[in-house]
Amino acid sequence: MSNWQGSYCGPAPIPADLLSRWNIEPWALAILVTLALWAGRNRPGAAAIIVLAFAFLSPLCALSSALFSARVVHHVLLVAVAAPLFALSRPARRTTGVGLPFLQATVALWLWHAPVAYDAALGHMAVFWAMQATLFGSAYLFWRAVFSQPGGSGVGWVFLAYLAMGLLGAILTLAPNAVYATHATAPLLWGLSPLSDQQLGGLVMWMPAGLPFAVWGWMLARRAWREMGELQ
Repeated sequence: MSNWQGSYCGPAPIPADLLSRWNIEPWALAILVTLALWAGRNRPGAAAIIVLAFAFLSPLCALSSALFSARVVHHVLLVAVAAPLFALSRPARRTTGVGLPFLQATVALWLWHAPVAYDAALGHMAVFWAMQATLFGSAYLFWRAVFSQPGGSGVGWVFLAYLAMGLLGAILTLAPNAVYATHATAPLLWGLSPLSDQQLGGLVMWMPAGLPFAVWGWMLARRAWREMGELQ
C-alpha cells in the first residue's frame, strides 16, 4: 500500500483502542508550530492552536475515521472555531468584501461533503490535506472579512454562514440512506448504524454547530453597541 493511501487520522479504531490513538507526528507538530508563529503572541492565536491540536493530534482524529459524526465535529472545530480565532489573531487592516469569501467557504463546505469528494479525501492523504486546507483557508478568509466590517454589519454574514452549514446538516439528517462508503461498516463497532451516524452528524451541523456562530454574532453585535455608545 502506498504511503499516500488512507487518511492522516489512520484506520477506524475500535472503542477499546481509542484513547491510545494520539497522532504525534513530527511534521504535524511542525505545522502547528509554524501556524503558532504566524498567528503571533496573542490569546486568539494561542486558542486557535489548541483547537487545531485537539482536532489533529487527539483521539478525535482517529474517531473521525470511524464515525461521520466525529468528522463533523472535527470540521466544525476547523471552520467555526479555529478559523475565526485565527482571523482575530491576524485581522484585516482594512474593510474587505465578504461576498466572495462567503461563496468560497460555502462551496468548499458543500463540495467536501459530497459523497465522492468526501470518500476520496478519507482514502488518500493528498486529497485529505487538500480538504483540510481548503476548508480552513476559505473559512479563515471569510471570518477575516466578516470581522473587518464596521459596526455590526458582519452579523448578517455570520447568520448566512450558519444557514449554509445548517441546510447541509438538515439534508444529511433527513436523507433516507447513508451516502458515505467510508463509514459503511465502522459505525457498527460503535453501536450505530451508518444511517444513524450520518443523521447524528447532520444534527451536529444543523443545531449544536450554531453555538460558535452565535458567539461570533454576539461578539460583533456587542462591538456595534460599544461603537454606538462612543458616538453618543
